Amino acid sequence: MARIDIFVNSMLSFGASSVVLASGEKVTLCFPAGDRSANQTTSAEDLRAIVEEVAPPEAMAKLMANQAAKFTHTFKDASFAIEATPREGSLRVVIAPAAVSAQTSPEAPVAPRPPPRPAPIGAAPSTPATAAEPAPTAPPASAAAWPKPEATASVEVARPELKAVERLLTKMIEMRASDLHLSSGSPPAVRVHGEIRELELPPYAADVLLRDLYEVTPEKNREEFEERNDTDFGLSIPGLARFRGNLFRDRRGPGAVFRAIPYKILSPAQIGLPPKVLDLCFLTKGLVLVTGPTGSGKSTTLATMINHANEHRRDHIITIEDPIEFLHKNRRCIVHQREVHAHTRSFKDALRAALREDPDIVLVGEMRDLETIAIAVETAETGHLVFGTLHTSTAPSTVDRIIDQFPADRQEQIRQMLAESLRGVISQTLCKRIGGGRVAAYEILFGSSAVANIIRERKTFQLFSHMQTGRAQGMTTLNDSLVGLVKEGIIEPREAWAKAMNRGELKSLFAREGIPIDEQE
Repeated sequence: MARIDIFVNSMLSFGASSVVLASGEKVTLCFPAGDRSANQTTSAEDLRAIVEEVAPPEAMAKLMANQAAKFTHTFKDASFAIEATPREGSLRVVIAPAAVSAQTSPEAPVAPRPPPRPAPIGAAPSTPATAAEPAPTAPPASAAAWPKPEATASVEVARPELKAVERLLTKMIEMRASDLHLSSGSPPAVRVHGEIRELELPPYAADVLLRDLYEVTPEKNREEFEERNDTDFGLSIPGLARFRGNLFRDRRGPGAVFRAIPYKILSPAQIGLPPKVLDLCFLTKGLVLVTGPTGSGKSTTLATMINHANEHRRDHIITIEDPIEFLHKNRRCIVHQREVHAHTRSFKDALRAALREDPDIVLVGEMRDLETIAIAVETAETGHLVFGTLHTSTAPSTVDRIIDQFPADRQEQIRQMLAESLRGVISQTLCKRIGGGRVAAYEILFGSSAVANIIRERKTFQLFSHMQTGRAQGMTTLNDSLVGLVKEGIIEPREAWAKAMNRGELKSLFAREGIPIDEQE
């Protein structure tokens, strides 16, 4: 049952004509004789999550654009009209029987007649098309937060004002895809729930693809691409989403990959982040690392943690990214976001400068080289909270990777500094969810005196057993997380087997829980 059904059921039980939910205000039941308020209140975050759970894509697109939205919801074989009206930092939702709402809601927005569909991208002009359904422009979110999409092959969209690549990106969001792949000599393709799907379009000619890509590429990035054959940049489509783009060349010609970055930062509950991890957001100093392979959701996790700190602390946050992905507004904190190559020459330059900018929290989008890692560890050790990412798959390998980056004569020094400053490692990998979408499996290590001693004594192999015995403190191994997802019916045993780093141990855990593994061997 959707959470909004609780309020619908209360309205029916008390015979109310409607129910009103407003951010931070008491729930109000409306009767012909007058309104009556309940003791329950709903926060802005909870109310947004309640609406997002049942709102169709078209309604979510309007809400993300700060426009009022109206849609219907079915409960116990009856239809109810839901009107959601965004305000500054808040939301107001009115629920009423559909027939009543149609008569008593004169302020409900009237949907405009959709414009004619343009011809598919790459097609020659033809006779005018007839009016068609408007294409939903839902905001992207983690795959776990959205239902499984229907397969969609056409890329026709009712956004004629957009450029060719922007229309493809719009269709990508409509399909709940995470990435758009453009290649010379191949049709456009999207990644949906971890799987690549080709769109039913003609292959992209190299010269046409380059022309279309240059339409959305900033001038400085076009120059960098011509010089180096690679470039990264950020792209925004107002009312839809932001995208991280990478242009490159291969043996067939130019190509590009665009990753969707939602305007809306998801809550910890929406991405399944364990509550104990949020305690790291309130540290005053130390190093917190979010690790995992490319495409595992590290940026989403970091954005959620930074947003949580922004909403609950009164501090100065500096982010250093390449490019800037999630956008953070000043809430309780002051947030400065710097982009490498646009606002600073490099990660190490920006990180060194951050020490003179009175920071409390520093986010390093990628710890790429030895000097950046050294400055990040030093910053964490000298009284700042530093968040960073590494492309490692386990917590122990993260510790080893940092130390091994340094020459032999410096490794002992960095080992001691890391032992003192490390406060947490969140390693994650995305798994295919049963029924569509993806969910993260986590390996979590929290810093402690025992962990510090293990690092100093060069016994990182003992970190696995330490995580196993530290479950009460919120620590977990990847295999324990995978088994938990299987037991809850969220992922298939085969998927857990495919994502496991230590299959021998996972086999034992499956046997102990009575989970069949014959097909996974």
